[in-house]
Amino acid sequence: MQVTETLSDGLKRGFTVTVPAQEIESKRSARLKEVGQSMKLPGFRPGKVPLSIVKQRFGTEVQGEILEQVVGDATRKLLDERGLRPAMQPKVDIVSGGEPDSKSDLEFKVEFEVLPEIPVPDLSSLSLTRLKSAVNAETVDKALKEIAGRQREFETITEDRPAAKGDVLTVDFVGKIDGVAFDGGSADDVNVEIGGAGFIPGFAEQLEGMKAGDEKVITVTFPADYQAENLAGKEATFDIKGKALKRPVEVKIDDELAKKLGFEGLDQVRELITKQVEQEYEQLSRLRLKRDLLDQLAEKTAFEAPPGMVDAEFAQIWNRIEEDRKAGRLDDEDKDKDEETLRADYRKIAERRVKLGLLLAEIGRVNNITVTQDEMLQAIRAEAMRYPGQEQAVFEFFGKNPQAADSLRGPIFENKVIDYIVELAKVEDKEVTPEELAEMPEATV
Repeated sequence: MQVTETLSDGLKRGFTVTVPAQEIESKRSARLKEVGQSMKLPGFRPGKVPLSIVKQRFGTEVQGEILEQVVGDATRKLLDERGLRPAMQPKVDIVSGGEPDSKSDLEFKVEFEVLPEIPVPDLSSLSLTRLKSAVNAETVDKALKEIAGRQREFETITEDRPAAKGDVLTVDFVGKIDGVAFDGGSADDVNVEIGGAGFIPGFAEQLEGMKAGDEKVITVTFPADYQAENLAGKEATFDIKGKALKRPVEVKIDDELAKKLGFEGLDQVRELITKQVEQEYEQLSRLRLKRDLLDQLAEKTAFEAPPGMVDAEFAQIWNRIEEDRKAGRLDDEDKDKDEETLRADYRKIAERRVKLGLLLAEIGRVNNITVTQDEMLQAIRAEAMRYPGQEQAVFEFFGKNPQAADSLRGPIFENKVIDYIVELAKVEDKEVTPEELAEMPEATV
C-alpha cells in the first residue's frame, strides 16, 4: 500500500492510503468462493453454485465486508509503522475504488488526533493526607434508634381527640391536578405520622387536627426536582378521609429486639453496625484521598488535551446540565450564570477530566497495570446480582457488548492505578471527627 501524509497540525494527523485493486479483488474472490461453498440453491449441488450467481446475491455484502477488513488492516499497519497512538477512532472516507467490481485501486482518507506526549510526574513527590475517623458509641446508638423506630408498632387511640404531632393517622386519599385524579396519587389505609417525613412537603403537616371519620381537602406543591417529571413543580389537591388515630409504641433496645431481627443478642447488632459504619468511613476516606491526589495530579498535566476527546466529554457533561436545568436541579452557584459562562466553566472541567484520564492511563500503561479476567468476572457477577432471576442474561449482555464491558473495566483500572500511586506517595494519616470526614469538598472531576 502507498501512504501520503496530508495533515500534520498539532495533534491532528491526516493520510491518504492507496491499496492496489488486485489485492482487493483477490480478497473479494476468495470470500465469494467461501460463501459459495456453504450456499444451497435448488438445482445445484452443495459448493457448485456458479460464482456469477454468488456474486449477484452476495456481491454488495461481501464488498462491504472486504472494504471494512482492508481499511482496518491498512489503518492499523499505518499506525504501527509510524508509531502513532490515536486518541479516538480514526475517521475514514473512501475516495475511490470502493464500488463492487471496481477495477481501480482503493483510495481512502484517514484523519485522527494522536495522543500527546504524556510525561509521568515523580509520584513519590506527592504528599497526601488520609483522613480517618473512629466509630463512636453515639453513632451506633443513633443507628440502633433508627432500627428500633422501623420496628415500632402502633396502638389505637380510643379517646375522641384530634391528631397531634407524633400521632399516626390512618387515611385514604385521592390526589388530583386541575380536578382530575392522576396515576399513583391515590391509596387506602396509609399511615401518616403527623409532622413526620416521607411525604410531599406540607402533606403530613396539614393532617394535624383531623379525627377519625373527618374528611378534608389539602393543597400541596410537588418539589421541582420530584422524581416523576409529570408532577414536578405542580400544585395538587388531595381528598383526605381520616379512618383511625394511633400512637407509636416505644420499642426497647435490648436483646429481645436483636432476636426479633434474627441476631443472638444486642452486642451482635452493635458489632454489625460498627463494621458497616467503618466501611462507610473507609469509603469516605478513600474518596477524600482520591480527590486530593487528583487535584495534585491536575497541576502536573502540562500537555495538550486532544480537542476531539474534550468535545466528546463536554457533550456528555452538557447534556446532563441541560437535563438538570429543565428539571430545576441546577446547583445554586450555577443558577444565575448565563449559558456562555456555564459552557466555559464546564469545558474547563471536561478538559481537566480528559487530561487526568490520559495521565492515569499512561501511568497504568508504563507500569503494566491491567484488569485481569477474574476481576472482570467478579465485576460482572456483582452487576448480575442486581437483577435477581436475570443473572444469565446479564452475563450474556456483557459478553456480546464490549463497550458495556469497558464501562466496568474503566473504574477497576482507575482504582488500581490510584492504589499504585498512593503506595508511592507520601501519605500522612489524620484523625478527624465523623462530621469533618463527611464534609466533602466540591467535586471537580
